[in-house]
Amino acid sequence: MHHNLKNYLLIFSAIIIVSNCNAQLKVTSKWKALIALGFNSPNESGFVEGGKAQSLNFPMVNLGIEHMLKRHYGVRLDFGFNRFKNENDVPEFKVNYSRVNAQFVFDPSDMIGFLPQRMRTILHAGPGLSFVKPLGTLGDNKQTYLNFLGGLEIHYAIKERLSIYTDISYIYGLTSLDDYNPALDGLGAFNGDIFNISIGLSVSLSGCQYCD
Repeated sequence: MHHNLKNYLLIFSAIIIVSNCNAQLKVTSKWKALIALGFNSPNESGFVEGGKAQSLNFPMVNLGIEHMLKRHYGVRLDFGFNRFKNENDVPEFKVNYSRVNAQFVFDPSDMIGFLPQRMRTILHAGPGLSFVKPLGTLGDNKQTYLNFLGGLEIHYAIKERLSIYTDISYIYGLTSLDDYNPALDGLGAFNGDIFNISIGLSVSLSGCQYCD
């Protein structure tokens, strides 16, 4: 009798622990900090004639702060930094590309249904401001213009307050290149689109709590 009772207690305890773990993983943190590192690929059409960057460049750095207004949606403010350099067959240049974006965040994970318990998908999009600064003697060709960013993140929870994620995003430049005569004078100027892919960490700043 005691042996059976002990087994029942062990089974019951295991069920409680698993249920509690699942409940914690379903919780959404109100405040999160995000940091990511990855690669960028600038669109060739954003450069003056005769100029283009390498198809894949490093680094791409992203820092963000996020506030979930409700369980499934919230807002984010983030800063991104990209550096890219010339392709081998064009004149040499290097460009620092920075941006600041205010974004809307949407989490459709519960609606998808088939995702593992620890996995979440996040859609994010919003307007921002881009700052382009060519390095070296090309500094006069710096530009500032509006952009619009959209992206998809896939998060996997490592702990209650920590998840690893990958982000695929596209930044659309809302401007046009200045006219340069000759075009070579505009080397390093960039007003185009950038494709980013990165891996990062999402850390809860407010503990685990429902947003409702």
